[in-house]
Amino acid sequence: MVSEKSEPGKGLSRSKGLIIAVCSSEKKGTPKKNVGAGELDVGFGLRGDAHGGDWHRQVSLLSMEQIQTMKNKGYDVQPGSFAENICTEGLDLNLIRVGARLRAGQNAVLEVSQIGKECHTRCAIFNRIGECIMPTQGVFAVVIEGGPIKSGDSIELIL
Repeated sequence: MVSEKSEPGKGLSRSKGLIIAVCSSEKKGTPKKNVGAGELDVGFGLRGDAHGGDWHRQVSLLSMEQIQTMKNKGYDVQPGSFAENICTEGLDLNLIRVGARLRAGQNAVLEVSQIGKECHTRCAIFNRIGECIMPTQGVFAVVIEGGPIKSGDSIELIL
């Protein structure tokens, strides 16, 4: 079990980590802003986010480790730069498969619906940064059980 006082990324297993950022935007295809907290609604996604709705990519996740890889390449990126809703640290998103379930915060449960995505056009993110990692590194999910989430909450693989 992880101590509540653990530093982000320290002592966490590969199937459990922390939510580092909760990000939202009013428009699709644009970077999101780290709002720090939000409510996940069943059948919709992150309340108030442009990507929410009755479809298979209600919520998107990306690891801080992948964002750091882009920073190391010289890109000026931070949580939300790739239009992801939840930035994680410590949880190895490469272990996640379609159908897996994640508990986020105390109550919310996400079911992974897609790994990566096809970009049909070069979105605002690609145009601003020059490279997008969501097609290969993004994890997409639907909300099975709703609830509040915030930076610092745990996120773990449960199924």
